[in-house]
Amino acid sequence: MSIWAIGDLQGCYDATQRLLEKIAFDPARDRLWFCGDLVNRGGQSLETLRLVHSLRDSSTMVLGNHDLSLLAIGQRSEEEQRKVNPDLQRVVLAEDRDTLLDWLRTQKLCHVDRKLGWMMVHAGLAPKWTTSMAERHAREVEQKLHGDQAGRLLKAMYGDGPAWNPQLTGNDRLRAIINIMTRLRYCTPRGRISYEDKGSPGTQPAGLYPWYEVPGRAERDLKIVCGHWSTLGLFIGHGVHAIDTGAVWGGKLTALQLDTDELRVVQVAGRDQPAAPPKPRHKSRPGRHRPRQESRR
Repeated sequence: MSIWAIGDLQGCYDATQRLLEKIAFDPARDRLWFCGDLVNRGGQSLETLRLVHSLRDSSTMVLGNHDLSLLAIGQRSEEEQRKVNPDLQRVVLAEDRDTLLDWLRTQKLCHVDRKLGWMMVHAGLAPKWTTSMAERHAREVEQKLHGDQAGRLLKAMYGDGPAWNPQLTGNDRLRAIINIMTRLRYCTPRGRISYEDKGSPGTQPAGLYPWYEVPGRAERDLKIVCGHWSTLGLFIGHGVHAIDTGAVWGGKLTALQLDTDELRVVQVAGRDQPAAPPKPRHKSRPGRHRPRQESRR
């Protein structure tokens, strides 16, 4: 038995199949951890979602910002759904859309396996969050997302504020938790996120730190595997294993074996015809940038 974590698929079905073949994945024996963002931009989101759904008995996934955006789009009218990009349109207008979206909505925001010694989250953790705190906060969101109030949450999750504060309540609290776990790259020591800065470390303005390097951050008792930050590339340090290596931009799709003391990384070529990646913006203007709702970049 082997346990593999896999970085952001983003609708790259062909690359996903190549990677599963390369690691000799056997669903009867092995397990997969998907770091979120199964869909969007790759052109094969429907096929990718169907594939991961078919592997649900032998895999675990966490929700990324693009997955949550897809769920929100699924709540809209058909007329509104036809205005989003063709890759996501194919999902929300598919015959099996209800099966796929109902399954996606029941997935986790973070996954913890203390016996294995790992935690998985799509983007990152707030500076002061321990792994136990992060797990507890994730459950708050999941309780709403998995219940009959999911539609309200999916409408209310958009927006860059407020910054995390333990005293937050209601939708502000849930939005802050979602933003941290699915959109975080850089933040201040007080936990204020910069949403506009997406470049590699060293390009950010003074006063911002990669989330895993913030001075005074909490000690964490588990190794963390995550995705989301394609310009970071493969990064291993501070107990963090970041494995979004830009498959959708023509980079690599990465798998990391979790059940071994050896560092075992397997990669395959990503999207055959890469799209132009978004240009990182380095000037931070907290609270002013609002991403398009169908992307939640």
